[in-house]
Amino acid sequence: MSILAAAAPANTADDLSRYRGLMSRVSIFQGLSTDTLDDIAGRLQVRTRAAGAMIVAQDEAADAMFILAEGQAKVALFGENGREITLSVLRPGDFFGEMALFDGRPRSANVVAMSACTFLCLPREAFLAHLRSRPQTALRLLSEMSDRLRKADDIIANLALHDVEARLVRTLIKLAREDGEEKPEGLILRRRPTQQDLANMVGSCRETVSRTFAMLVRRGSMEPRGRGLFITAKLVEETKAA
Repeated sequence: MSILAAAAPANTADDLSRYRGLMSRVSIFQGLSTDTLDDIAGRLQVRTRAAGAMIVAQDEAADAMFILAEGQAKVALFGENGREITLSVLRPGDFFGEMALFDGRPRSANVVAMSACTFLCLPREAFLAHLRSRPQTALRLLSEMSDRLRKADDIIANLALHDVEARLVRTLIKLAREDGEEKPEGLILRRRPTQQDLANMVGSCRETVSRTFAMLVRRGSMEPRGRGLFITAKLVEETKAA
């Protein structure tokens, strides 16, 4: 069943105000007029999913694009043998599902809720109608898709050219820069993923990632701090130079 089938429109005054604020922070909608944001917000449909639930599935028909409003989700590919590769982690303000709206082909990846999520659906026809009337949004979207293509190239290069240790370190540094704090002595990742989640991100198995992580801690290159992680400035510099 389409995810839109039971969706509820965001059509109250409070919803419009709340989601217009979120929309104004989404890269492809930044700089749009208040009237335009109100028009888009009035077309949105709100959905929730529990942690672990599938938001969109690879190969299903594409009938909407989505904006994550609350929670975290991951874009992932699943192999026939049960292996998983996590391509990216989505946070509030990130959007997904737009690519399949243009070519009419099925979804290219799965999106799974990592925590309880609230997300906004923008139906295909509403989205395309907006693009036809607002070419500036189309230009922003092209820029964003170019950026994502560059990131995909980085993922491919990381998997092909680096060993597990290098991939793990680069992934943890990237996560800390996206959702952490930078200090002169190093980076602080506020909430480190599980060993299995890290294994999915670096294309390895949990046991190998666990051994590699423990080795880095023994070296003093990083230090678990509660549910967070400290990464030394020295390791960051060594990785930048490699």
